[in-house]
Amino acid sequence: MVNSFKTSVIKLRDLDDLYQLAEEEKNNKIQNDILVSVEKLKNEVKKNEIKCFLSNESDTLDCYIEIHAGAGGTESQDWADMLRRMYLKWSDKKNFKSSLISEHKGDEAGIKSSTVKIEGEYVFGWLKSESGIHRLVRISPFDSGARRHTSFASVWIYPVIDENIKIEILEKDLRIDTYRSSGAGGQHVNTTDSAVRITHLPSKIVVQCQNERSQHKNKETCINMLKARLYDFEIKKKEKENENLESTKSDIGWGHQIRSYILQPYRLVKDNRTNFESTNPDKILNGDIDDFLEKSLHQNR
Repeated sequence: MVNSFKTSVIKLRDLDDLYQLAEEEKNNKIQNDILVSVEKLKNEVKKNEIKCFLSNESDTLDCYIEIHAGAGGTESQDWADMLRRMYLKWSDKKNFKSSLISEHKGDEAGIKSSTVKIEGEYVFGWLKSESGIHRLVRISPFDSGARRHTSFASVWIYPVIDENIKIEILEKDLRIDTYRSSGAGGQHVNTTDSAVRITHLPSKIVVQCQNERSQHKNKETCINMLKARLYDFEIKKKEKENENLESTKSDIGWGHQIRSYILQPYRLVKDNRTNFESTNPDKILNGDIDDFLEKSLHQNR
């Protein structure tokens, strides 16, 4: 990182010297080329600055995104699905790899809950501040009276643990249930008890996976997810965070939201922690959330 800074300083000095020379010779073409190079250098410096904020041990890891619809039936379930789409769009823009781990579909539309894995450079570091309650205000497409509705969904981000981090899990602390998968995956998945749910009894943490045809592979994925959840729990204890994550999770509604997405009567997305705002909700919901993520990184630093 220090070398990157030194390299950027040298580049800037060289461009400045070249610009002074081009100005003396009144060479407008070279001056314009230098301005383009300065803009590129500015973007490079910004990327290096962000990496300075991603210096925690776990920031380099991949992550799981767990999304749950709040109270409100179809409206909240549709909102949970919109959030999942937003993060998948963000992942695609970054050229990251995403995969669906589990999904419980809504009764009419959307999802009741879903877990997605995203793999890429510094994914957990980028997304860890997204954990919390997300609020949507809009004219409901499911309301024949075209009334305005407020919906809530929770998002929880956990790091994917690599082999260098040892998390001990005792067999006696686990309750393992198998059930018939209800999601996509072909006829075979839907006719066998291949889906796996594991409950860690001491912590009450529950993980589940249904994306593989093999029950063994689904169990392996569940164990990895459980390690991620337990690691995240321990990290938060070490950081002496006063927030009780599980009690917060139980109340997906007013007073807990970290961000509001307002589509009616005006259009605004506002982060309640950084006070950063955008008046283009469509852009945000299509995955362009970097500005919000960067503001959170700056504040947390």
